[in-house]
Amino acid sequence: METKGITIAACETSSPVGRMETRILLMHALGLSRIQLITQSEQVLNAEQLQQMQDLIQRRFNGEPIAYLIGEREFFGLPFQVSPDVLIPRADTELLVELALQHAPQQGSLLDLGTGSGAIAIAIAHSRQDLQVTALDFSPAALKIAEGNAQRILGPARLRLLQSDWYQALHGQQFDTIVGNPPYIVKGDHHLGQGDLRFEPVDALTDHADGLSAYRTIISGAASHLKPGGWLLLEHGYDQAEAVRKLLEAAGFEQVQNWRDLSGIERVSGGILPA
Repeated sequence: METKGITIAACETSSPVGRMETRILLMHALGLSRIQLITQSEQVLNAEQLQQMQDLIQRRFNGEPIAYLIGEREFFGLPFQVSPDVLIPRADTELLVELALQHAPQQGSLLDLGTGSGAIAIAIAHSRQDLQVTALDFSPAALKIAEGNAQRILGPARLRLLQSDWYQALHGQQFDTIVGNPPYIVKGDHHLGQGDLRFEPVDALTDHADGLSAYRTIISGAASHLKPGGWLLLEHGYDQAEAVRKLLEAAGFEQVQNWRDLSGIERVSGGILPA
């Protein structure tokens, strides 16, 4: 791009990352709405704004996710702040939220394992104010982001957050429903070096093993923290439904089944802990 006399419209048309993404970056950098971006299209960017846009466009051109550049991603109709300390919430995961809302009993308690930005737990708590929701994560940095999102979206004291290595900090507490989206990418998988995954926290993406170690820990420990008759619901990779289902069945879960996302991929598996 030129270095002076650049209007909003010219910035859109000359950007190497595409018009739609450039508009998102412009709205973020200039603090304008989509309508304002159109009505003020002939506004000339000042030196500071131009430098900011050039930096953002270059970072996006290098592959950095839009969500990290603007610090936000919508999930389940809610705005979540994100950073490279947490995974970017994805639309596929909304299926897990929908299933939790369907299966969690009224006035019940729900546990979200590995909460990251808090997207799953907060979306559930926002939709079901009758539920007592607890969310865990091992990362203090992730919990700080989740706390900020909870305060903005839910208000104070609506979500209980704990630093924990899976169930470790719970000390025998039990819940009516448990949900989780643990790291499931196999160690060395080529996808880790592609797209947005290159910039996301690796420990939240892969278990550095066969992709199933977190599921073994969660499923084997569920009997101590899930009330009899409660659902355990877990998101997993596109090719892991059968493996997770077998783990659930081997642990004695009943009504074990898989659910498909909007792309037709078996995305969530779950079962009921028998009495």
